[in-house]
Amino acid sequence: MKSAFVPRLINGPFGDPGLYVSLRWLGRALLFDLGNLERIPGAAIARVSHVFVSHTHLDHFIGFDRLLRIFLARDAELVLYGPAGITRNVAGKLQGYTWNLVENYSFSLLVHEVDRDKISRCRFRARTGFEAEKLEEQPLQGLLHSEASLWVEAAILDHRIPCLAFALQEPTRLNIRTDALRQLGVPPGPWLSELKQRIRESSPEDTLICARWCEQGKEHTREFRLGDLRRELVLETPGTKICYVVDAIFHKDNVRRIVELARGADLFFCESLFLDRDREEASKRYHLTARQAGTLARLAGVRQLRTFHFSPRYSGQAQQLVAEAQATFLGELPPDEP
Repeated sequence: MKSAFVPRLINGPFGDPGLYVSLRWLGRALLFDLGNLERIPGAAIARVSHVFVSHTHLDHFIGFDRLLRIFLARDAELVLYGPAGITRNVAGKLQGYTWNLVENYSFSLLVHEVDRDKISRCRFRARTGFEAEKLEEQPLQGLLHSEASLWVEAAILDHRIPCLAFALQEPTRLNIRTDALRQLGVPPGPWLSELKQRIRESSPEDTLICARWCEQGKEHTREFRLGDLRRELVLETPGTKICYVVDAIFHKDNVRRIVELARGADLFFCESLFLDRDREEASKRYHLTARQAGTLARLAGVRQLRTFHFSPRYSGQAQQLVAEAQATFLGELPPDEP
């Protein structure tokens, strides 16, 4: 069964970090980090509904201006999450421009600043010249963002500044068995969406689901128990989990947080700035080596590791970074220890 998530790294392994996740069937996308966005067509950027920023170093935030330019004239609210200081950083970007001709624009930007135990919120509206409007704080209780079709968790990592890592999770996938539906003798319709929604809401098994359809000019109606339909019609499979980790030193606290966040992920995107032979340099710069990325993937029990964010010093040696990470992940090299 196809996942609702279609992820792709925005740039090559030596380019600015960034992950674009198209949401199949929903007509929109999520964006993780705001490095150079020039390789994403404007139409694809316009489909983004939520942006998740790890931190605001240049290579993770320089794409904010391109994002803003594409959204400015749109009737939309873009939701952005980032670490401590993100509101100040966004305000600084916005204050760098003159906004005397946007009073009729309806675009707004809703910024969530993630701290240890709370989320501070601030809205910037185009029609006010992007003046900051502080909103009520929210407690941080597990999930960063949640909706019916997905949820996002975060971990705060140490990069000598707070740096967010993210896990994107799809709920259990509910697919209709077409052969069983034909045997039931009822055509597909909105009632199937209601069935899936009731299952996701954990409604009682005796909840009635009403199927209505029109055939040869005559309306038909049949009622079914939720429990019966669930057993006969619905194929339930685990949803996809994607984890995204960048810019973190390999020490015990970071290792624990990353492993907890990435546990059981289907796809683990992890930075690998250095080869193991340069581990001291990695530690000085608060980054991971390829071997450390493989260690994290192995400890978290992920299904697939995808490394990126390579130092330009290894230009022409990308395969060595990939090979070192994969060998550690697969147990061919011993894991690193913090």
